[in-house]
Amino acid sequence: MAKTARDIMDPDTPTVGPEAPVDEVVRIMAQGDEDVVLVINEGHRCIGIITDSDLVIGEEEGDIHIPHYVEIMGGVVFLEPLRKFEAKVRKAVASRARDLMTEDPVTVDADATAHEAARIVVERHHNHLPVVDHGRLVGLLTRADVLAALVEE
Repeated sequence: MAKTARDIMDPDTPTVGPEAPVDEVVRIMAQGDEDVVLVINEGHRCIGIITDSDLVIGEEEGDIHIPHYVEIMGGVVFLEPLRKFEAKVRKAVASRARDLMTEDPVTVDADATAHEAARIVVERHHNHLPVVDHGRLVGLLTRADVLAALVEE
């Protein structure tokens, strides 16, 4: 019988609420040697994910510059999307988990097979998949968990 996400997930995934201070997220990651913390709401639904890469500003992100723009007839027209600029600024000055997290993470249903989970990992290029049951967080799968389950089959 094929293994399901519930069979191979880690049910003890570190979580925080959206208002948790960033230093709490860092402490959780450091103490448990974790590379991901999930952000959940009061209904225990996964609303965001924070990975160790969210805590590090890379060289290419180190210089936050205002996007290129042109002035036309007294107005400003930006030549680059402002969303990327806004996201960089929000993460650089984040004080709460909600400011740092990637919203609406891709999830996998607890009853999905390891093959279905693998397809999501490959197609979406994710290393971590929150596992949900009727929308509520029940655990976390990693790329390594999925690979191990496939090798075992």
